[in-house]
Amino acid sequence: MTELRLVAGVDCSTQATKVLVCDAETGAVVREGRAPHPDATQVDPAEWWKAWEIASDGLLDGVQAIAVGGQQHGMVLLDDAGEVVHPAVLWNDTSSADATEELVAELGGPEAWAEAIGSVPVPSFTVTKLRWVRDKEAASRASAVVLPHDWMTHRLAADRQGIDGITTDRGDASGTGWWSAATNSYRTDLVELAFGRQLALPRVAGPAEIVGETAFGAAIGAGTGDNAAAALGLDLQPGDVAVSLGTSGTAFARSANATADPTGLVAGFADATGEYLPLVCTLNAARVMSATATMLGLDLAEFDEAAITSPGSDGLVLLPFLDGERTPDLPHSTGLIYGLTRATMQPATMARAAVEGLLCGLADAVDALRAQGLPVHRVLLLGGGARSRSVQALAPALLGAEVVLPEPAEYVALGAARQAAWALTGALPTWQVPVGKPEPAITVDAAKIRANYEQVLTNTRQLLSSPYNRG
Repeated sequence: MTELRLVAGVDCSTQATKVLVCDAETGAVVREGRAPHPDATQVDPAEWWKAWEIASDGLLDGVQAIAVGGQQHGMVLLDDAGEVVHPAVLWNDTSSADATEELVAELGGPEAWAEAIGSVPVPSFTVTKLRWVRDKEAASRASAVVLPHDWMTHRLAADRQGIDGITTDRGDASGTGWWSAATNSYRTDLVELAFGRQLALPRVAGPAEIVGETAFGAAIGAGTGDNAAAALGLDLQPGDVAVSLGTSGTAFARSANATADPTGLVAGFADATGEYLPLVCTLNAARVMSATATMLGLDLAEFDEAAITSPGSDGLVLLPFLDGERTPDLPHSTGLIYGLTRATMQPATMARAAVEGLLCGLADAVDALRAQGLPVHRVLLLGGGARSRSVQALAPALLGAEVVLPEPAEYVALGAARQAAWALTGALPTWQVPVGKPEPAITVDAAKIRANYEQVLTNTRQLLSSPYNRG
């Protein structure tokens, strides 16, 4: 029997570190581990390392290569010695909302940013966080700015020294706000615009490059951002759109061409293979359902049953911006319920409205990708929220495409492992992704549901945009 060649993929996500050890040839998962992160939007990166040590304990024997998929956009500031000088500011921290407006205006507006980097910054982007931290005491000690995946990759290297040799990749660099996917280059002038001076930036490694070696003798692959890693783990094909319902909601697709959307809806990211990954992201996804279930006094199974058996939402509309919102760009917003009557103030109607509101936001995301010329033949529904029967039943009508369910898996870690296998063997392996059928679709008037949602959003946008909306 041929001995397995083992590779490891790490998902350093918002909520946890997950580690998969896989067969490099087939992608079969041999071992796995997990450890939680603090529930905060500003975190000491040492917590990620602590979680890695717990999650990987006992898993790494025989691993020949490893790569890290990390949460995008998080800002890690380092001094000359490589020490962290400020808590990492994560993608879902909206403290930089005012800084975002300043930066977008200072370069000349959304069109100027789209032309420069292929995206219009929102508070999630690293460049806005750099402006936000500029006048804080820690900024004076900063020599370099890196991303979570960059920091973890460098920390894994046995010969790391200070900030020398830190690397990133195209996928993660494209979410900073100072790297252009179209030109494959840094815009250091945008770092200076945001921070007032230059900072050291990681070298952008090639997709299959080996960037170091661990203390346990494994080659370290370039790694990438979480969405690019998920696309690699899913083996997205042209015409596929991945719609993920996790902490955030995302819709993304592979493209052979760079995109530049001046509306700011579609971020013109790069992928982990040398191509592109246009992406739309919302801050609110699966937790909309769990929060509504809690409000209704239901567990998730009861909530799901109520939503799927309800005859409809009867005109009740939920704008699900419970944690502010990234797309549409409403960082100060809160959720809003419209259409309350004695008839609609029922648990089943409220549950249905929550699922419809969640999916309408993601339908807007899928439509934004269509507007960039991307074909949408098939939607791959994934993430914790994809397990919901009501989501599965309503998604085909509201998203306007065939829906399939990839087998539940840690696709970010799986994509990172596939990238590690690529670095180890020199060839990107073909790993099969089994897909299943969703819950039978419910026939609904999707056009009416989406029109109601858009009308309520349009009529209340000024209220939702107010910085005083959160009191």
